[in-house]
Formats: sequence, C-alpha cells, structure tokens
Amino acid sequence: MFIGRKRELATLRRLYKTESFRLPVIYGRRRVGKTSLIAHFTAALPTIFFTAIEDSTQANLRNLSREYFLFEHPDADPAGAPVFPDFQTAFESIFTLARQRRIVLVIDEYPYLAKAEPSVSSILQMLIDRNKDASRLFMILCGSSLSFMREQVLSEKSPLYGRRTAQLEIKPLDFFESLDFFPEANSIDAACYYGMVGGIPLYLKQFDPTLTLSENIEAAFLDPSSLLFEEPTNLVKQEVKKAATYNAVIGAIADGKTTSNEIATTVGSTSAEINYPLKELQRIGLVERELPFGDKRRRGVYRLSDNLFAFWYRFILPSKSLVERGLSTRVLGRIEEHLPEYMGPVFEQICREWLWRQNAANALPFEFDNANRWWGSNPATHAQEEIDIVCAEQSHVTAVCECKWRNQAMEASVLKTLDRRAPLVNAGSEAYRCVFAKTGFTEGCKELTRQNDKYKLITFEDMLQSVVL
Repeated sequence: MFIGRKRELATLRRLYKTESFRLPVIYGRRRVGKTSLIAHFTAALPTIFFTAIEDSTQANLRNLSREYFLFEHPDADPAGAPVFPDFQTAFESIFTLARQRRIVLVIDEYPYLAKAEPSVSSILQMLIDRNKDASRLFMILCGSSLSFMREQVLSEKSPLYGRRTAQLEIKPLDFFESLDFFPEANSIDAACYYGMVGGIPLYLKQFDPTLTLSENIEAAFLDPSSLLFEEPTNLVKQEVKKAATYNAVIGAIADGKTTSNEIATTVGSTSAEINYPLKELQRIGLVERELPFGDKRRRGVYRLSDNLFAFWYRFILPSKSLVERGLSTRVLGRIEEHLPEYMGPVFEQICREWLWRQNAANALPFEFDNANRWWGSNPATHAQEEIDIVCAEQSHVTAVCECKWRNQAMEASVLKTLDRRAPLVNAGSEAYRCVFAKTGFTEGCKELTRQNDKYKLITFEDMLQSVVL
C-alpha cells in the first residue's frame, strides 16, 4: 500500500497532463521514498524506467539499452537487447519515440550515471534544447545525493540549468502522515515509533502494529539481523569518508552536547577540526544548526534532525556489544526507562507539525510565518529560561507554547510559567499561551482558561482529532 505524498503526486499528474515536454527533478535523502513515489506515479503509464548504478559507462549503457528494448518489445528476451553505441544515440532514440506519443523516461540515481559518463548532462542539455518543442517526453531525473542534485542539476553552473520544469525535494513524512502505517496501534505507541525512526517509510515498515511497543523495539533494533541494527552507520559510510569522525560527532550530539566546544571536547578534537564534519552533516541533512527565536547574533546549537540517528546513537550504539552478546533484554530495560525523556523533544516536533498544518488551513485563532524554540537568560533573575515554540507573524509574536510529554495531568503552574516567560520574547498580553500535553490538564489549569480566552489547552488526543490532513 502506498501512503502519503498526495501533494507530490498531484504535481506530477498535473505536469503529465500538459502533453508537452516536461523535466521534473526529484531529489531527497536515501530511503525517503523517491523511487516508490515515481513507481506509484508511473504504474499505469508508458514508462522507460532506468536506474543508474555505480559502475562503468558501458554497464549503464547496457542497462538503459535493455530498458528501451523491453519498452518496445515487452515480451522479448532481454538477453537479446541490442546495445546503443553511446548515450547520445540512446537518448535521441527516446526523444524521437516521444514525438508520436507521451512517454515517461525515469533516470533514477542520476548522480551515478553522471559519475560514470561525465558528459551526460551536456548531452541532455543539447537534446532538450533541440527537441523540447516537438517532443512529448516526460523525463524524470532522480537522485539521493543532495549536494550533487542541488549543485550539478539545479544550480546555475549545471548544463541543465533552466531546463527543468519543476523540482520536488522529497522529505520525510510528518507524524500525522506516518499514522497510516499503524492503523491498529494506539496513538502513544505510534508517536514513539515516529520518535525512533522519523518519517522514512522503509523504517516505519519495520514495526508490526500487532506487536507491543517493547516487542517492536526488540525486533527492530535489538536483533543483530534486523535492518535498523546497523543502518545509521551504513548510511554514514555511504555519504562521507573517514566515517569514524562523523560517528563520534553524531554520538556527541545525541548525548546532549550541542555546542561546537562541547562536541569537540567529547570527541577529543578542536572546534576548528570538527567544523568541516559538522558542515557535511548539515549538508546531508542529519544535523541542523538551531538559533533561538529572534536572535541571529548568537552562536547556534547543533541538533540531530533525523529521529533514527537521534534514537540509535543515544540508545543502540552504546549498547551494541550487549545486544551482540545476547543481552538485549537489559538494553530494552534501559530504553524503556529513558524513552519518556527522549520523547520530550519529539513531542515538540509533533506539536510544531500540528501547528503548521492548522496554520495552513486557517484553523487557528492566530497566524504565523515562523515557529521556533527560544532559550536564553532572564535579565531579571539571570537564570536560563526556555520556551518550546514561539510563533510569530513578521516578527510579531502571536503565540508562545509549552509541550509536555508526561503521564500526569498538567497543573496551572505550567500556564503561569509560560505567562511569566512570554515577555522574554516580547509577547504581549494579546499573544496566545498554548500548552500541549500528552494526557490532560488539572481542573485548576482548566479554570484559568475559562478566565482568559488567550489560554489554550491542547491534548495529544485533541491534536489527532483536529489535525487537517
């Protein structure tokens, strides 16, 4: 069953209906579901689906020739497929074929092809310019190397610059889309699964909705034969050289070290020496640099932007040897003990996703174009304070929010603390005060909302019932 990607599918279908030449570029991190999206879109369409490989020019040319031959002769033996003399001839034949009818040409893992045949982008540029007015070809270029796709396909220095007709960056599903993977699971468990692996469809499929949360953790993470047991380190090895340094940096961030000095000290290096690994990890989408709301002058902090990496480097990597020695039950106990604490930032992420969805649907009593965390020193007390989410419209604060993943009902003190902190981000009395809670609120907390309509109490269940999909 194909889940999500409604907006992306709608875009591709709209482009396809034009009947004229189109070149959408699709890119996104590995495992995010690009190929599944394209396969679903092309399922009922006349398609030449060519997946490039990390091999020679000739090997890729043979594969493209075979796909072309099977497209023309679906019942033929692929072993008898003639091989084009070169890529220019192959692509010219496809453009010619597309003069008579609408054809989709998919080049998946395009960076591999460009590495094997460096002239391929220039060849495509020439053929597009020559044929675009008469051809009905629908060509999709797809790639997992974010830097290559941005710099060698989409940027001004690329021969293909100006030829694309659309670009789609495929990002992980948000929490509310991921719920479709767990129709039988309770919502708390589903949130935990999302917290462990994020919105990557392949990873979400590793959980069996008929099993308990503990059973799924054991099966997905604490079995040395499972996909996820070594997945993060394998992905790092595919993306960078000297993976040991990157693993150490990721591990330090997962352990709560967020500044460059803290990270450098943990890995036994200097801030200057880890600067490049941090930039590379940001480039490939595993780390992000976060600044407090409204403050662009301070040094930001680093956080893992991928839930699988945050969970795996915190809980699995430090205990791999125990799992390999058959002590997975002991590791599971440690995970269960600290999972509620780990889920705190994940719940903030889910609340932010809910706010953006509701904001886009005009389903909130306030509007915003920016929603970020704030932290800093309180000038009056010199104590460090934090606000989980600050919503603002053109720098004007419209709401401040607190997010609590706790089993007990939230007391009135949470709202009072939020009220006290609001002036630290210049939030006036007109700004809403929102508290998101895993379970619910005490009667005293509810009483405050009856006295002031700027106070909003939202439970996790409220979010699930009201979210605009």
